[in-house]
Amino acid sequence: MSKRAFTEGAEHTESTEQQSPNHAVIILASGLSQRLGEPKQLLIKNGEPLITYMTRLATTTNPQVIVIVIPDNHRLIASTMTELANQYPTVQIVVNSQADTGMAHSLRLGIETIVAFESTLIERVLIMGVDQVLLDDPHLTALLVGKQTVVASRYHSWQCLEKHLNKDKTVSDIIGLPLAINYKLLRQWQSELTGDKGLRYLIRELPTDQIGEIDNDQLSYDMDTPEQLAFARRQGWLDS
Repeated sequence: MSKRAFTEGAEHTESTEQQSPNHAVIILASGLSQRLGEPKQLLIKNGEPLITYMTRLATTTNPQVIVIVIPDNHRLIASTMTELANQYPTVQIVVNSQADTGMAHSLRLGIETIVAFESTLIERVLIMGVDQVLLDDPHLTALLVGKQTVVASRYHSWQCLEKHLNKDKTVSDIIGLPLAINYKLLRQWQSELTGDKGLRYLIRELPTDQIGEIDNDQLSYDMDTPEQLAFARRQGWLDS
């Protein structure tokens, strides 16, 4: 996959493109946080649960609908999302009863919900996780204004940053979430999403001129382990 960085994308935020509600958002938030040892959805940032913070961030893009996929049998997460859905009429909550089977099932549930929404205006889908604690709205805007079939985020892994290997040409960057994708293509791929086989392997099959990448190493900082969480709290990115 060739590197096509669009770092200037955040500067080209034409009001007509920001205001045009021609996209949907899927927030994949059904992970069980087994390595972390506590629900990452409920980590606190700026005084509110991380899943709430990310949902409010998604609303800044003015989508047709926001689909949030959460795990089954987690009362506190469900309660938090019910309160949020009452505040934002565009928010739809989907419960994933098979969260242990991998991210692909969550994504399929999200796609099904958007299809049921039956909006003829949706052209792109913005797909987000819940634990990239430094994600901001300029980056989401930059993804959405890209013209390629897929516009994905590009960043280093935690390991690269910890070992200062980011200049090592042998270390591959991560090309992944959040990303914006053509809605029709996403629907075509829906049946191929199984287990841990998510979008990444399908995107790799696209011609390189259909893929845009936006560099943002702030996205390297996700919350998968207690050590990463402790680091984020020391930096003030999450509340103690």
